[in-house]
Order: sequence, then C-alpha cells, then structure tokens
Amino acid sequence: MRFRSRLTRFPRLGLRPATRCLGDWAGRLVGIQDEDVARVRAASDIVAVISQHTQLRKVGQRWSGICPFHNEKSPSFSVNPTEGVYYCFGCRVSGDVITFVREIEHLDFVGAVEWLAAKAGIGLTYTDRDEGQQRRRSRLLQEAMAKAVLWYHDRLLNHRDAGAARRYLRTRGFDRELVEKFQIGWAPDRWDELSKHVRLPADVLTDCGLGFVNRAGKQQDFFRARILFPIYDDQGRPVAFGGRKLPDTDGPKYQNSRENALYKKSSTLYGLNWAKSDIVRSNEVVVCEGYTDVIGFVRAGIPRAVATCGTAMTEDHIKSLKRFTRRIVLAYDGDEAGQRASDRVFEWEARHEVEISVLALDAATDPDELSRTNPAALVEAVEQATPILGFRVSRVLKSANLATPEGRARAASAALAVVAEHPSSLVRDQYVMEIAGFCRVDEQRIREELQRIAAGLEREARSAKHTGNRSGKSEGRDS
Repeated sequence: MRFRSRLTRFPRLGLRPATRCLGDWAGRLVGIQDEDVARVRAASDIVAVISQHTQLRKVGQRWSGICPFHNEKSPSFSVNPTEGVYYCFGCRVSGDVITFVREIEHLDFVGAVEWLAAKAGIGLTYTDRDEGQQRRRSRLLQEAMAKAVLWYHDRLLNHRDAGAARRYLRTRGFDRELVEKFQIGWAPDRWDELSKHVRLPADVLTDCGLGFVNRAGKQQDFFRARILFPIYDDQGRPVAFGGRKLPDTDGPKYQNSRENALYKKSSTLYGLNWAKSDIVRSNEVVVCEGYTDVIGFVRAGIPRAVATCGTAMTEDHIKSLKRFTRRIVLAYDGDEAGQRASDRVFEWEARHEVEISVLALDAATDPDELSRTNPAALVEAVEQATPILGFRVSRVLKSANLATPEGRARAASAALAVVAEHPSSLVRDQYVMEIAGFCRVDEQRIREELQRIAAGLEREARSAKHTGNRSGKSEGRDS
C-alpha cells in the first residue's frame, strides 16, 4: 500500500497537452499530437524498456531491481507495469516509460516519444505540418542509410571481392565479433554497385551522401574500394560513413561522408551510441581521433570511448558530451594531445563546467596499437590521465634544457606562457610552486612574472575585442 500511495502522486505525463514540445522552431512551438503520445505510451512495455538497462525480478505484481540512476547494492527501484510507472525509494526518481527514456537516453520529450514510437512501429503526427514533413524526410534519409549499412556489411562478410579487406582487418585485430558489433562494411571497387542494389531515388542518394548523379545522368556511388565504418548519432541512427583505403592502394587514406542533412561533423561523435551507457556509469568519456581507436578501447575493456572523426575538439562536442558526464579525457597521440584541444579549452571548461584531462601516450603509439600489444597499459593510462593544463606544462618542462641558468629561465618563461592562458588566477597559482621548483627560480619571481604575462594577455584580448567591435560597426555602416 505504501508503494501504491506514492504512485498516485506520480506525474501523469499523458494528461498534459502538447506543451511538451520540440522547442522553438521558426518562431513556433511544435510537438506531437496528444493521441499519438498516448498510443506510444500504451504500446510501450515499461518492464521491457527498463530491463535493457537493469535486471528486474518479479516480486508479486511488481518488478524490482538495482536503480539505473544511482549507485546502490540493494534493489530499491520498483516498476508497476499495471500503472506503467516506476519509482526508486533510494534517489526518489519516478515517472512513466517516456520519462525513463528521456532520462536514460538524455533526450527531450519529443525525442523520447520518437524513440519509443520507432520501437513500436507507430507513425507520429506533429502539431506543425512543416515540422512533420521535415522529420519524415529525415526518416527517409535514415532508412536509406540503414539499407546502405546492411548492404556494405554483408558485402564485407560474404563477398569474394572483400577478401583483401577481411585479411587486412584480421591483421589489425578485428575478429568477426568486432566487425559485427560495429557493422563494419566494404565498398567494392565499382562505380555504381550500391546504387544498383539498394535502388534509391537520386535525391535521396545525394542528400544522405551515399552517391551522386554523374555527368551522364547516371547514379554513382560516393565510396569505392574502402573499408567503411558506419557513423551513428547518439540515438543509434546511421548518419554517415568513414572510409579507409587498403594499404598499397591509390587515393587518400581516409574519406568521410560530406556534411549533409543528417551529418554535421563538428557535433557528431563516432561511437557515442554504443558508449553512452558506460559513460554515464563511469562518469567519464574518452575522446580519441579515429574509428579504430574507439574500437581499440573497447577491445581493451574501456567501452566509453568516442572519436571526433579526424577533427579537433569543438564546443559542440563539449555540449554533446556534458549531457552524459563532466569528465572528458583526450586520448590523441602524444604529439597532438595538447594541440588537438582548441586554445579555447580553458574557456569551455569554465563555461560548461567540465574537466578536460589528457591521456599521455608515447608519440609513436596510438590507442588502437596499444590495445593489441599491451591493453593493460592503455587501461592504466586512462586511470592516470592528467588535467590538460598540467599535461601541457609538464611537456614544456620535460623538453627543456635545464643545464644552464639561461635554459632554466627559458623553460620557466615557456611554462608560464602556458599557465597564463588559464582564466582562473587560483588555478594559475597552483602551478607557480611546481615551475619554481623545477626551474630553480624564486617562487615570488615566478608569481610576479606570471602576473605580468597574464596581464599582457588580458590587454591583447581587450584590444582584439575592441578592434572587432569597431570593425563590425564599420561593416554595418558600409552595408
């Protein structure tokens, strides 16, 4: 009875009108029709959905298990399938199946309903006709991408022309289990093999980046003679491909899908769809450069890795990741680890309240290789990741010539120039003693020099901002 009395106070999400909407689009609020929301809720088995994230055991008319939203040893999470709701007596979270999907998948209300509707095979009606058309178009493109993923994957597994690709993958430590988990595929060395077999309208083929119409008016595939790594969004929908050529063949080593209606490189992270559960569970994400690095981390028992698809970390990547964790570990190779993070990384740390650390690897080693030769070392490197400022300072000091007073002075100046970039004076001061001791310079002199450098950087920033404002006003007058 106690549980039932609590359940009566749960929010009845379906009784609220479509104010649970997608957001402001073109100045209007858009959402899903109430009737469709009710159909999705009724068709969704809350026990089956929650069981994907925690093991439930039937106790009387209800189900009980470990709460997926907080750490606990004794089960305090209870599900009432009759009323379609859940409640945790430990952390007090509660809701229905839509609320659960919103929280566990980090989606908005419309996204959660769409996620469940796709599982149940229910079509949705949107409160804004244009929005409905836009989303139907997106689904059409995603369905085309899904067909391509399956076709390329089957080609790799079963066709004779993929023999060289299969042999190459085996040399890189890819067994069939990994190939199937990541749906790796093969694009044959032919002009239009995908186009002929998948049979897509020309505009769909072009809009989702799978191909184009050539000068002869015929459909032509975008990828040829490449191992393909499907790229998914965080909900597990295919949006692009990353292609790698075989060794000793012509062409650039990597070829990625061009940006399109589904794919924006600056905000998409390869592997996030697979990694997000472990990211939340461990409260940490490892960010690396390429697809094989992500798979290498999985091979080493670290399934919380994602990749920026060959680009530097962007603020959009930070925004995407902070939905799942505040701790971000960069795992680029040794030479690029500090450089790959934008010079705005400290600003992003403060603005988005995240902590960015760096995994220190030898310059000649990447995560994929280390996962095959010494996976324990890769695990240890993740555990010993250091804050990015400390990493950069350490590299400057370790590369310096400390045999002479002049060398120690240059090392101190170079390290202070790095420290001065950080916006927090409290953080900057933490490194004063380290630099002073390492370079054998008086601590007060180091502190004074740091203040001087930081003040100079602030003046430069103000000057650049003032120049930019004047330039903007001038352009406004000219227009």
